[in-house]
Amino acid sequence: NLKGLFQDFNPSKFLIYACLLLFSILLSLRLDDKIEWSYWAVFAPIWLWKLMVIVGASVGTGVWARNPQYRAEGETCVEFKAMLIAVGIHLLLLMFEVLVCDGIERGTRFWLLVFMPLFFVSPVSVAACVWGFRHDRSLELEILCSVNILQFIFIALRLDEIIKWPWLVVCVPLWILMSFLCLVVLYYIVWSVLFLRSMDVIAEQRRTHITMAVSWMTIVVPLLTFEILLVHRLDGHNSFSYIPVFVPLWLSL
Repeated sequence: NLKGLFQDFNPSKFLIYACLLLFSILLSLRLDDKIEWSYWAVFAPIWLWKLMVIVGASVGTGVWARNPQYRAEGETCVEFKAMLIAVGIHLLLLMFEVLVCDGIERGTRFWLLVFMPLFFVSPVSVAACVWGFRHDRSLELEILCSVNILQFIFIALRLDEIIKWPWLVVCVPLWILMSFLCLVVLYYIVWSVLFLRSMDVIAEQRRTHITMAVSWMTIVVPLLTFEILLVHRLDGHNSFSYIPVFVPLWLSL
């Protein structure tokens, strides 16, 4: 219901997904030459996302500094450390995004240097995940960065033409990750079917598992479709413009 929807509403995730959606729309339009904006303008939603992170961290640090009693509370200390970890990772991502914009505008060929902040983000994210598991914290962005280190390296090497592999091979780490997500979708579908056939399960549990199955399907299937279309486009196996290639990503976001 509407009340439950607003109770589960997460403003930070909404901001991230909204910024990513707007950025992907602008990027596809720019790649198809529908707009002639500078890439600094195309990345405006990403700058907004990072600006909100920095502003939020500044406010949180100010509140922490002005209220010494918070430092004696164990849970508050964990929250503050989690905020510092998140801000540090976002600053490294911001550095990478600035280097990407500068590299595209200048036509750089040193993509390994551009990707260097991501190479630092991954081990930091692994350490953050270990810390998060110990303190029962949810660190979704950190997990995403930590499991994609090999993919970051392959993309940088391919852009610098150090390796000549087709993009289908370059994205092997991504296919492994997506295979795992497909197994998660299959898991929720199987359990939903079992709960629907079982008479011992209450209606609320049935609705919960069906909702989870549908949610994962609406995220993973369009995302996988986008990745396949993009790889085929980069390898020259189709001549689609970038806008239809990005449509499944918009549905996923």
